[in-house]
Amino acid sequence: MIHSSRFIVILDTNVIYPIIIRDLLFWFAHYELFIPKWSNHIFDEWIAVMQRKGVSSREAGIRVQKANMAFPDALVKNYEDLINCVELPDEKDRHVLAAAIKCNAHFIVSNNIKDFPDLILNRFGIKIKTADEFLSGIIDLDPVTALDAFKEMVSFKKNPSLDEYEVLYNLRKVGLLATADALHKLL
Repeated sequence: MIHSSRFIVILDTNVIYPIIIRDLLFWFAHYELFIPKWSNHIFDEWIAVMQRKGVSSREAGIRVQKANMAFPDALVKNYEDLINCVELPDEKDRHVLAAAIKCNAHFIVSNNIKDFPDLILNRFGIKIKTADEFLSGIIDLDPVTALDAFKEMVSFKKNPSLDEYEVLYNLRKVGLLATADALHKLL
């Protein structure tokens, strides 16, 4: 369960891409439901994913720049020395935990929870949540603000224009079942 709306959260690459998950996370952060954090390593992975999906290097760079401009305090710095000090099942995820430790994160939001064992994270007071667990927990914590953020996000869906129920359908398609159900109940 989530107990505070001012907690610090590291967003792993797999919740920054796909776009719809990132959009909802960013709108919730914009409404100050949590404090987002990421690292250059995470954004380098995001750029690589975008390029594999056919996004040009220029466009990928613009998206990263816009994210950093929208949340100027989100970029975690000086965490690199911690990378080799932490152990995880997948060495490639150590940078995520190192950044989380550096910024005193309360949560890592990742859809690869098996790569972040509770036994290891508990040593640092960090919890792992999937995007669906995290977002539905925020909705439970502050349903009015979460619904406002969702509605504003929907109002910006112009290409193509989507209504709230179409966006909920898209959230379900990417695995945000509890999140979509919680928002649906509030409409």
